Amino acid sequence: MHDTIRLTDYTHGGGCACKIPPGELEDAVRGLTGQQNPNVLVGLDDGDDAAAVLVRDGLAVLSTADFFTPVVDDAYDWGRIAAANALSDIYAMGGTPVVAINLVGWPRDKLPMELLTEVLRGGLDVGTQAGCPVIGGHSVDDPEPKYGMAVTGIAAPDTLLRNDAARPGLPLTLTKPIGVGILNNRHKRTGEVFPHAIELMTALNADASAAALAAGAKAATDVTGFGLLGHLFKLCRASKVGAVVDAAAVPVIEGAAESLADGYVSGGTRRNLDWVRPHLRPGPGITENDLLLLADAQTSGGLLVVGEVPGYPVIGETTGRPDIEIR
Repeated sequence: MHDTIRLTDYTHGGGCACKIPPGELEDAVRGLTGQQNPNVLVGLDDGDDAAAVLVRDGLAVLSTADFFTPVVDDAYDWGRIAAANALSDIYAMGGTPVVAINLVGWPRDKLPMELLTEVLRGGLDVGTQAGCPVIGGHSVDDPEPKYGMAVTGIAAPDTLLRNDAARPGLPLTLTKPIGVGILNNRHKRTGEVFPHAIELMTALNADASAAALAAGAKAATDVTGFGLLGHLFKLCRASKVGAVVDAAAVPVIEGAAESLADGYVSGGTRRNLDWVRPHLRPGPGITENDLLLLADAQTSGGLLVVGEVPGYPVIGETTGRPDIEIR
């Protein structure tokens, strides 16, 4: 019976593409920044991946929350993807997750509770893989299914990866291919399943984070719902730098370019591009589809690291200009 249920039919969006558009969100929180507590190392000011608070010398506690509507139809896979996505915020800060709790919205009059069990099992399995206990959580009756986690982590204050610590003239490294948002949009509209996209979205960013720290990186962010261009723009703005992106060097998941050409683009991706477009300087030969791909709303994407990280592709560099050039 459950094989006939398509979870993506119960939502208006999917995965991180269902985020509130970045411009609207920034308007909503404007005036709420500027925490005065001296122990707040990373607050709301620059929209970093997690909050960081100093609790004693040499130890910062990280806190984040992330949840979204189904990005795939399989309940277990959705749970795994959502958990990996939530944990990624801790890795993006150079931290280690230590405990997570579940966040659930469930249309109990429309979807069987057995499916929720599968979602939670997926989240628990990824938490176990990360060495992060998943203990309890909170649930509400909701018109649309939603799942994610609130995650607490720890980090050394002096080695935090921040989005405001970039300097000009450094390489930009990307640790996962982009394009999963396009394939997720195709999955929602056609039912086609892309196992390689699921594998990519469930892969933890733990190794990439450790490699970035070992390479001496100081600035990073993860690439999720605002797309590569959106998250790069936030990092550049916070650090008061610009960037050059070599579009041909950006890794793209198999099938994304073809699906984009077939018109599988989410509304979230188009809103991402609209938001960042005023800050872009596309070079000759860069097409609208190139920009849409670079703005594709990712779910559980990779880390964008300022600095070269062995084993991962360099896609550009930071500059002293106040814009993002696409070559």
